[in-house]
Amino acid sequence: MSDIPTAPEAAEARHQRLTALDRAHVWHPFTQMQTWLEPLPGDEPVIIDHARGAWLFDTRGRKYLDAISSLWVNVHGHHLTEIDSAIRLQLESVAHTTLLGLASPPSIELAAELVRHAPKAGLAPGDAGLTKVFYSDSGSTAVEVALKMAFQHWKQRGQPQKKKFVALAEGYHGDTIGSVSVGGVDLFHEIFHPLLFDCLRVPTPYAYRWPTGPKHCLESAAMAAESVIHGRRDEIAALVIEPLVQGAAGMIMHPPGYLKRIARACKENGVLLICDEVATGFGRTGTLFACEQEEVVPDFLCVAKGLSGGYLPLAATLTTDAVYESFLGPFESKRTFFHGHSYTGNPLACAAALASLRLFDENDVLAHARTMAGRIAEGLVQVAELPHVGDVRQCGMMIGIELVKDRKTKEEFAYSERMGHRVSLAARRHELMLRPLGNVVVLMPPLSIAPSEVDLLVDGVRESIAEATA
Repeated sequence: MSDIPTAPEAAEARHQRLTALDRAHVWHPFTQMQTWLEPLPGDEPVIIDHARGAWLFDTRGRKYLDAISSLWVNVHGHHLTEIDSAIRLQLESVAHTTLLGLASPPSIELAAELVRHAPKAGLAPGDAGLTKVFYSDSGSTAVEVALKMAFQHWKQRGQPQKKKFVALAEGYHGDTIGSVSVGGVDLFHEIFHPLLFDCLRVPTPYAYRWPTGPKHCLESAAMAAESVIHGRRDEIAALVIEPLVQGAAGMIMHPPGYLKRIARACKENGVLLICDEVATGFGRTGTLFACEQEEVVPDFLCVAKGLSGGYLPLAATLTTDAVYESFLGPFESKRTFFHGHSYTGNPLACAAALASLRLFDENDVLAHARTMAGRIAEGLVQVAELPHVGDVRQCGMMIGIELVKDRKTKEEFAYSERMGHRVSLAARRHELMLRPLGNVVVLMPPLSIAPSEVDLLVDGVRESIAEATA
């Protein structure tokens, strides 16, 4: 008998070695490490080894449809020739140089392309809109940049009293301290309250759970926000919002018209508008940017996640000439924006982003995504009929399926029951990789998903929910 291990035996040995090293040294984000170290049966760590298209492959040779785009970042699929080649080509020149006092071709060209693709609908005649791009490295930092710019803008415009921020309850804008300050997901943020600055809160327009019913949600939520904006206009620097969809709050979809009313109230009251499109940007809602659907051009547009096609960490904060000019002055005026990151405008990431934007232009990506979103919607009709599904919410390729203990009363499953996680474990048996938000099953596949993959996705999700809630 040969002592040479078979391929499956070698793969299993490699998997076990990596698992041991992982448990010894890696602290995973948003993960209770006790359950990672001592998993329940069927909940063993999955180690992704490689990927192609919409599919992930683990170290044991199993495959999974990437139904969450590797945490909402992958746009065109994995291991795509066009983006792979763009990164390799840039690597032949230089992998990284600083933007602090220097420049690089990819960062310059990408900034021009971002400005070209930025929202335009709704601009007043003569308004140039979003013309300036400041790079950072994550969604959190893109929002942090906008907050600091807004604060410094008003201070340098002679209105230092305008230093408050307005944000939605249950909003999520990242995990740096400024971004957490305007966040409102208590599960994530409550423990850090002593470290945060105060923020003015307005209600989340959560139609499914609005106290007086969905029909009253738009008017009541919009009026509450308008009241705060108008009443505190002299002290508010900016309002920050995830347009159309509050992702991490559980895929909460805003009623049509809500964003437009918020934008109008900000404009009329001299309050800057920050649109956090980290999750909603780059085609997820059916348009390149979600705010386009309500003809809103904000004062700040924060992007990350899908910016590089899901390949490399890269973020950008787009803003206007009016904000930019607040920072101009003689060297000794110290009006500089003293903020930066070591890998700001990384050439490899910028090259990937340029290739991704070209694909949007050349492959009619948005049209395909809208067609697939329609196919998903058709499949979700049967999912909505399951006895423990309370609400199915969809905006383009962003979907939230809210699980409830009782459909009639909308009673939630207890946190300890981990119902969303149980659905995710069942989904693995159906070759799907999911990550829930509490009791909300999230679907956000790559925009490039194929029709047959959509069918596998919705069928697998329906069966997984039925099994987990049986």
